[in-house]
Formats: sequence, structure tokens, C-alpha cells
Amino acid sequence: MNGYENNEPTHMTALSPSSANATDYDVLIIGGGINGCGIARDLAGRGWRVMLCEKDDLASHTSSSSTKLIHGGLRYLEYYEFSLVRKALQEREVLLKSAPHIMWPLRFVMPHDPNTRPAWLIRIGLFLYDHLAKREVLPGSRGIDLRTHTAGKPLKPLFKHGFVYSDGWVDDARLVLLTAVDAKNRGADILTRTRCTSAQRDADGWTATLEGPDGIRTVRARAVVNAAGPWAESFLRGVAHSARGEQMATKSLRLVKGSHLVVKRLFEHDHAYIFQSPDKRIIFAIPYQDKFTLIGTTDVELKGTDPGAARISDSEISYLCEQVSRYFEKPVTPADVVWTYSGVRPLLDDASGDPSAVTRDYLLESNTTGAPLLSVWGGKITTFRKLAEDAANEVGTMLGQGPSQRPAWTEDAFLAGGDLSPWIGKGARGARPNDEFERFVAAVQARYTWLNPQLARRLARAYGARVADLLGNAASMADLGAEIAPGLHEQELRFMQTNEWVQTGEDALWRRSKLGLHYTPAQRSAVGLWLDNHKNI
Repeated sequence: MNGYENNEPTHMTALSPSSANATDYDVLIIGGGINGCGIARDLAGRGWRVMLCEKDDLASHTSSSSTKLIHGGLRYLEYYEFSLVRKALQEREVLLKSAPHIMWPLRFVMPHDPNTRPAWLIRIGLFLYDHLAKREVLPGSRGIDLRTHTAGKPLKPLFKHGFVYSDGWVDDARLVLLTAVDAKNRGADILTRTRCTSAQRDADGWTATLEGPDGIRTVRARAVVNAAGPWAESFLRGVAHSARGEQMATKSLRLVKGSHLVVKRLFEHDHAYIFQSPDKRIIFAIPYQDKFTLIGTTDVELKGTDPGAARISDSEISYLCEQVSRYFEKPVTPADVVWTYSGVRPLLDDASGDPSAVTRDYLLESNTTGAPLLSVWGGKITTFRKLAEDAANEVGTMLGQGPSQRPAWTEDAFLAGGDLSPWIGKGARGARPNDEFERFVAAVQARYTWLNPQLARRLARAYGARVADLLGNAASMADLGAEIAPGLHEQELRFMQTNEWVQTGEDALWRRSKLGLHYTPAQRSAVGLWLDNHKNI
């Protein structure tokens, strides 16, 4: 995500009355992806005055284009990334507990292919995966007989044995959104569709020019956080300037495209698959949106292309289809693909020849030759909370009040809508987040008996405890207003506009939800038209 290059007409989100005339902040954050929003949330929760600007919608690029997993990264063990894997494994359960409506445990099945990795090596890897970090709610790994296990049914008969282990699933775009909502609730100003065209540094602070359709504004900030993702290096080279003229870009990014495709559901059970390919990469096949299967990902070097324009290639589609067809009894072909998406991973360039081998760990680079500047390099969605905590510690230290004066707080905190206890009571220690979510769904259905069960579940899944804010005083389906598309009513669209920075049909249907996958082109157009006709209402 970035906050300084704008390629299309956009609309700037209105400031709240309390901040409409504010020009001075402690921290200006560039980029509305998961890292930028996570840092804004953490800093705002420590009492810092924070502004975040994003040139597009929240999670428009990399942060909505992941494989949508909360995972330690089993394959990173082969590259001896033990520190990264441990850190990510520690974060899995922290995140699962913080927002059980958008994250939940998922079991993965790995069919054993003796032509790739030997069984003894997989057992060692899974043993480490189980024990590198403490587990409270996720079960450990074990071997399975695919001839009798339900996960073996869609596979070719030659796969007789396999392994099963635990990780987590996340709605990545809503994770970004709920993090931004929490940041706003704690006092941060979040500006979408607003780009930073210039950031001038002097000894006392930064002067930034922000451009949106409502005009140009100037803000002052004591520190800047560069969380522009694939554009982080470009921000330092082209937008950030210093009165002293020093070069602020000291690192180079390696941009690696990861593409995914979606096909109609390939299997009926609730497990996901992790397949080993002959090139030593791994491919996931994951239950997706009830009626579909998500397949990914690739690792393709991106050179000479705007990261925002990254799209899947025909060769990537063929590759993914070929790899999963090595395992499934029924082949997957390009003709089966109903949707694709691509994201660009901003990885630190370590001169590795293999894009898959480039570290997914993050680096926070502090620059104090003038007013404080913190640049975020790399990272993965699973470790965003820890990255944000480390970044907030560092920014506070540079501003003269480190973690001893303004301590970390997010480890035990809920994300927006994640605290279900007012609905279901306090959960017991070790309670599985997905079990608590099912209790929450039942509570929603009991309170709003007039909601059909399918809609009640979808709203509970998307909004968590915020569902009461969405439904308000509604006492019947008629109170939700016109049904603009199947299951999507005016009241929900207004809530998205007012509380979730939604302005376009794409915002609503592909980032705040994946309803676009279920709708016809005419239905998607109807949603976009309604939003166009109800702007600023």
C-alpha cells in the first residue's frame, strides 16, 4: 500500500469534526496496508497524535492479495528461518483470539509425495512446527491414512499417506479494515484516497503535502513512518526530501508477485491442502467462501512494472492448475478459473537467486539525521501486530517517550468487533475461538429472530460484535431498506460508507466482503450504482 501515487480519480474521506482543523501530529504514516494500519492503531492506543494517509482504499494492494493464512510458514524451516517461524507461530494464537469472527483455526493436509521431500524430513519439520511456540487452542500434527481419511477422497489413489497440522485462516482485507477502525476509535485520523505528494524534513519535524479531491492540505508531523509496502523505496527516493539534501533510501526492495486463482469447490470437507511441487515450492488449496476453492501461490520476480498493476499471467494460471492436478483425481484446468488476484510482496533484496528463498521477515530502519523517520521493510501478515508493536516502541523512543513511558498494549487486546463476551460471556482459558464464534452466531440468531440464518451468519462473520451497531433498531427485514443485491441491503451499505470508508462497489464487494464473487455482473453494477448515487449521505 502506498499513500503518495494516485492513478485514478478518488474522493478523500471526510475528517471528523474534532480533527477537521488539525494540522499538527506526532506521527504521519504513509500507507494503508496491514503494517501502516497496525502501526497507527498501536501508536494511537499509546496516546500519540496520528494521521495515516493511503492513496487508494484501505488494503487495495498487497494486504488484500495474500493467501489469507495466519501461519508460521512451515516451508521457511527449510531456509533455516527459525526466528521468523517462531515469531509467526507465537502470533497465530494471539491473532486468533483477537478477532474470532474474521480468523479461525484451519487444519492442513499434506499428502506425502516421496518424489519431493522424504517422510522423515516432514516429520522433523512438523515436530519443530508444533514445538517452536506454545499452543493453547491449536491441535498438533499427526500422520493420516488417506485411504480412509475424508481428505483422501478427492485425491489420486497413489497418495496413500499424509500428514495433518494446524494453522489459521484470516479475511485479510477485513483484518486491515478492523485494525484501521480500532485506530480511528483510539483517536487516529485515517485518510483514504489521499496521497502524499511531498514530505519535507527539517530539524524539528516534517511538512507534508496531502492531495485529495477536496483540495491540497499541509500537515506538520514530528515523525514520519514509511509503511508504503511495495512503494516504500520509491517514497524515500521521490517524495521524501531533506533540507540537508541527504539520501534517505539505503535499502532496495525485491518485488515478488504472488498470484492466486479461485475455482468452484473441489472438495466437500473443511480441511485445506498443502501440496509439494517438484520445484520444491508448495501450493495451497483452501476452502473459500463456502462454494469455492482458493489455489495459490506463485513467486514471480516483478521488474519494470507498477506494483499496483500486477496481474496473473497465463503461465502462472497454467502452473497452478498443473501443480494441483498432480494431486487431485479430477484435473483443474484454466477453464475452471472463476476469479484471480495478484499481490506484490515487498521483500528486502538479499541477492538470493530464488524468489522463494528471500526472507519474509521484516526490518525496521530508523533514521534520525533530522526529524525521525522509520521505514518498514518486508514483513508478512501474520506478524503485523508484532511489527507494529516494535515500530511503536521505536517511534516513541525517537520522540523521547519509549515503551517504559508509553508501554505496549495490543497483545491482549481485541480488534474491532472481536470481543464477543457481551454476547456469550467470558470464554474459558484454552477455549477454541471457532467454538466461541459458533456460540456468538447462535446468540445473534436468538436476538434477531427475523434474520434468516444465512444472513445472520454472514453479518456475524463480517462484523462480530459490531453487528449490533449495524442493525441498530431494526426489527424486521423491511427495516434494513431495499435489497440492492441478494442479501445486501441499504442499511449495510450505509454502515460501510459511514464506518468503513467505503466509496465504490469494488470497496464493498471485493475488500469489505467477497460478495462480488457470488454476484452476477448486473448485481455488482447495482451495488456500485447505489453507492455512486448515495455519496456523502
